[in-house]
Amino acid sequence: MKIISNMIEAHIFRETGDGIKFLLLKRSEGQPYPGLWQMVTGKIKDGEKAYQTALREIKEETGFLPAQLWVAPTINSFYEPKDEFICLLPVFAARVESADVVLSKEHTQYQWVDKTEAQKLLAWEGQRKAVQIIEDYFLNEKSFFHFVEITI
Repeated sequence: MKIISNMIEAHIFRETGDGIKFLLLKRSEGQPYPGLWQMVTGKIKDGEKAYQTALREIKEETGFLPAQLWVAPTINSFYEPKDEFICLLPVFAARVESADVVLSKEHTQYQWVDKTEAQKLLAWEGQRKAVQIIEDYFLNEKSFFHFVEITI
């Protein structure tokens, strides 16, 4: 079995008076996993660095250019039985200042939600864990996680 890493996961958040709100996107019909709520995901193009993919996919799927981008201290994974591989995805956290989303055709809806609601809607445990890690880092001064900021 192959282990590959050709995709990224980017969690977009904004700070509000009520704490952090995460952006979730609902997959369109005709896309893999139609109707699924998720964060920004995407494939890494040849010659592209993972953080460059995150920035490109964020722009394509939401219209945002983040104010800040970090590498989150976690990696997600999934198993693809059809082609028999495991994919490892670097996880990014992106802070935006606006709530105005411009959806691509890949998604039909969006919503800004708190951590609890995000964890209810996200399908995979690794995604729910990433939301927890991101909130802990940005709201909890006692967080032991280390995020690496990418210069945009």
